[in-house]
Amino acid sequence: MKAEPLDFEILPLGEDCAVISLGNVISEDVNRRAVSIAEAVNSFGFEALIEAAPAYSSVAVYYDPRKARSGVMTPFQIVRTLLKQIVPAAVTSATAEERVHTVPATFGGEHGPDLKEVADRRGLSADEVVEIFLSRNYRVFMLGFLPGFPYLGTLDQRIATSRRSTPRTLVPAGSIGIAGSQTGIYPFDSPGGWQLIGRTDVIVFDPGSEEPAMFRPGDSVRFTEAP
Repeated sequence: MKAEPLDFEILPLGEDCAVISLGNVISEDVNRRAVSIAEAVNSFGFEALIEAAPAYSSVAVYYDPRKARSGVMTPFQIVRTLLKQIVPAAVTSATAEERVHTVPATFGGEHGPDLKEVADRRGLSADEVVEIFLSRNYRVFMLGFLPGFPYLGTLDQRIATSRRSTPRTLVPAGSIGIAGSQTGIYPFDSPGGWQLIGRTDVIVFDPGSEEPAMFRPGDSVRFTEAP
């Protein structure tokens, strides 16, 4: 079944990036189209293309302006003309099969120091927060903030909780955090302001691997309690 036509606009971001905007929403349907567009652009592979990377509801298309030159049009105008041909076909194409990852985790205590606060703020017990959190799969909407950091969603609104008012200077690698209706896994020790409810031993980014990031946009993640 073909997707309905989707309005989009193509905007410049600096001198070497064009952004395909599909709106300003967190929507699985819109994100699927963003992933489809990024795959189509990368497959098309015009000479100036460096990479197309999807986000929640947009795609950043990085290009080499030195390879997109014309006596009449600017590099951005050349790239935009190509993208206007690619995008309408991409949003109606079939989405590739989505991979599902199982991520075992330990919740609360030193592994999830904010679990009790999340529970208190939502009027739940810690066990109820964990039970709700484990009850669904989460879509990988995009990667960012740190290499391989997956922005996952969406959370059940019963446990959706805003970021900490004061970020931590050190969040351990593998920490699982909540921010609004999103959740994510910190790939490295780093500063961070998300509410930490658990931690996993799964390595989500390995720079020595052929494919360093464990997740890709469009994948699904299922959390389980570690034995």
